[in-house]
Amino acid sequence: AVLEVTGLRNPCSKINDFRKGLLGEVFTMDSVSGEFTFKCGVMAVVRRGGIVRPDDSIQVETPPPPHRSLERV
Repeated sequence: AVLEVTGLRNPCSKINDFRKGLLGEVFTMDSVSGEFTFKCGVMAVVRRGGIVRPDDSIQVETPPPPHRSLERV
């Protein structure tokens, strides 16, 4: 499978459609400030489908320069 990361975002409640309670597992609460910190949240386009299994290795390729920063949505 080939995925192209297109942006960063905070997960929304729709993530619970994949597995009940998943949203509660992808954030932590800062005990000092009381603010939520998300552990994940990326958007991607599937460029080539395939089977992905737990413990599969991955390869990360960056596009040719110049690079631009991904911005949070």
